[in-house]
Amino acid sequence: MQSNWFKYIFIFFVILILIFAVVRIKGEEANKEESVQDANSKEEKVKEIKLGIASLDTINPILSKNKNVQDITKLIYEPLVNLTSNYKAEPCLAKEWAKQSDNSYLIKLRENVKWSNGQKFTADDVKYTIDRLKDTSTIYSYNVENVIGIDIIDDYTVKIYLDKEIPFFEYNLTFPIVSKDYYGAQDFNNTEKNKSPVGTGMYKISEVQPSYITLVKNTSWWNKTKNLSLEKITVNLYSSIGELYNSFKIGNLDLISTTNENVQEYIGTIGYSSKEMKGREYTFLTFNTKNYFLSKLEVRKAISYSIDKESIVSNIFNNKCYTTSFPLDYGSWLSQGQEVSAGYNLEQAKQVLVDNGWNYKYQYWQKIEDYRTQKIALNLLVKASDSSKLAVAENVKSQLENQGIRINIVQASDEQYNSSIQNKNYDIAICSITLSPSPNLNTFFGENNLANYSNDEIKNIMEEVKNTTDENILKEKFNRIAEIFKEEIPYVGLCSNKYIVAYNSELVGDMYPNWFNQFYGIESWYK
Repeated sequence: MQSNWFKYIFIFFVILILIFAVVRIKGEEANKEESVQDANSKEEKVKEIKLGIASLDTINPILSKNKNVQDITKLIYEPLVNLTSNYKAEPCLAKEWAKQSDNSYLIKLRENVKWSNGQKFTADDVKYTIDRLKDTSTIYSYNVENVIGIDIIDDYTVKIYLDKEIPFFEYNLTFPIVSKDYYGAQDFNNTEKNKSPVGTGMYKISEVQPSYITLVKNTSWWNKTKNLSLEKITVNLYSSIGELYNSFKIGNLDLISTTNENVQEYIGTIGYSSKEMKGREYTFLTFNTKNYFLSKLEVRKAISYSIDKESIVSNIFNNKCYTTSFPLDYGSWLSQGQEVSAGYNLEQAKQVLVDNGWNYKYQYWQKIEDYRTQKIALNLLVKASDSSKLAVAENVKSQLENQGIRINIVQASDEQYNSSIQNKNYDIAICSITLSPSPNLNTFFGENNLANYSNDEIKNIMEEVKNTTDENILKEKFNRIAEIFKEEIPYVGLCSNKYIVAYNSELVGDMYPNWFNQFYGIESWYK
């Protein structure tokens, strides 16, 4: 009897041990499953980032006038020719191109490209896009304004005809290509068609809601060399830029870009990282080298030595722009970092005049030529409607007059200013232009340039560079142009605006944005 009792107790304990073991194993399995779920949850989180668009007009990149849209749609659409982070042209939908004559280009297209709906990309899409750029009001119309015809040679070859020679025309081929089949014979401006259009880029639109647009990896993307580890991008939509800034400030967006010099007033200075770079707005002085005084190199040098650009950037722009010199020093691969400015040197400014026979008397620099006393006095043209440029003009006048160079500021209406620039009716003018990513410098050195400047060596160089694709030759020749620019001083570069990309401090990945594209390397970003 006692033996049976011990037997039952032993069996009971064995059962308890087995129950405990099962419960423990189940618990461990549950914990493992929970850990896996947590890991999966974390993995899902690092695959998504959030961007924003303020005041969405349309997601169609050709029709949109919204800079936010133009930036983000670079993830959805692709151009024939792309630009690298240092503004070098590289193949994209066009695998190669060749200049066949002064006014024609032959372009070979990639043959393995599909639209995100599975349709084939062909030459018909290229012609359709260029036709729309020609007959639609769009920011890209400028890119094709000199295109007078396009022939489809075969499904993957087109020939473009221009009304005149455009040096480095391939840099104009950076507009987004849209699908002819998608839009078909319908009105290109059809609102419904523009809600969720197809592209050839690394991401595609998967969902459109009133408050957001979802982008996911385009599994049909032709570029198999890149691993798209970032799988999802949520683009939140806001009614105003103020709402977008506030959303970024409280952490609901991972990245914003802007040329707004006062952006810190809206987003603060804490909780994010940022990158700044030179923007596209280039402000400079142009000298009319046909003017009696400005035809003299020593006078141009004296003026250049006498202008403290840092003073202009600090006192007028509150250090919210960059000092700049050469038109290409915004980061172009053809501007190799050499110092192109003559520099700020008041003693040198005086010496260069003295060395050339000028005397400083009665607060003027003067010189007797042809039995007449010539005193350096110049008109400075500025647009009256531009308050910041007026302030620049006053600053330049003050700096030069402290050096004995008299300046009279001519405040012109917009119409008068444009007419004076066109007719070269000025001594010095304050100019501001939006730079193109193209290294074409005709505005500064070509026929009828702003400075009435002529240099035979530069003419020869510009003839050489427009017909070569050899990168070493291009670098060498553009370096020489920069050297002549510094020696001859037909212009004085003053400043460029800032382009700012602000991003969540937790966002990890290589970031090297420029004003053409802020998303280089986005495929490997994560949080």
